[in-house]
Amino acid sequence: MLMKIIRVLIKPFASLYEAHAVAHYRIERHSMGLSIGIIIAAAIGGLVEIAPLFTIDETVEAAPDMRLYTPLEQAGRDIYVREGCYACHSQMVRTLRDEVERYGAYSLAVESQYDHPMLWGSKRTGPDLARIGGKYSDSWHVQHLVNPRTVVPESIMPQYAFLRRAVLETQSLPGRLEALRRAGVPYKADMISSAEVDAAGQAKPDSDLADGVFERYGEETAIRNFDGQDGRVTEMDALVAYLQVLGQLTDLPESNSARDE
Repeated sequence: MLMKIIRVLIKPFASLYEAHAVAHYRIERHSMGLSIGIIIAAAIGGLVEIAPLFTIDETVEAAPDMRLYTPLEQAGRDIYVREGCYACHSQMVRTLRDEVERYGAYSLAVESQYDHPMLWGSKRTGPDLARIGGKYSDSWHVQHLVNPRTVVPESIMPQYAFLRRAVLETQSLPGRLEALRRAGVPYKADMISSAEVDAAGQAKPDSDLADGVFERYGEETAIRNFDGQDGRVTEMDALVAYLQVLGQLTDLPESNSARDE
């Protein structure tokens, strides 16, 4: 009895599938028609992707206080990408109420205007990191990266203790900032030429190099010993510096959030 009911229910769908298969077979027999169909489908898809770019000036918000990644923060971002952190962490808070209540103000397009590549992501094996900056201390981040289970017992994140031992390579930073400048990031000539010393200066608050970082990137730049170790600048310094600036490059999202309330 049950099988008869199932056959009755699926019969219309079976007929529809058969008609679709026959139509598809006929189209495949005519290469010219199939080619035209592919071109039309690709053109529609391309138009959907390209059309928003014509209104990008209206889409991307103006953020006069938007600041650039420092060389140390940019180096940390490169390490973040190198280690595949983006595969488990997104960096985009959606406008849904539960997301805003959990992570903070929803993300704005302007916050990613200097990101190459952007790291919005969609998979959240771990939490979204768009607003992680300033939420935890530097020592918490270091401990979390060294052994995640010591601060988040249920974490399945791998350990990155080696970052504390890896000296940060800075010789390529001027070239990397120059490449970003050509991609549209407004780094100035002195920022590019001073990239190596600025990376060291941001992690050494007691050195004379720190003054140059403030001068080039603003008084709100975080200058401190991020990994808790004196002396050399490590990849841990860079990665923690990057994590601590996420969501801190502009105050516009918080302003919008306050206005919406």
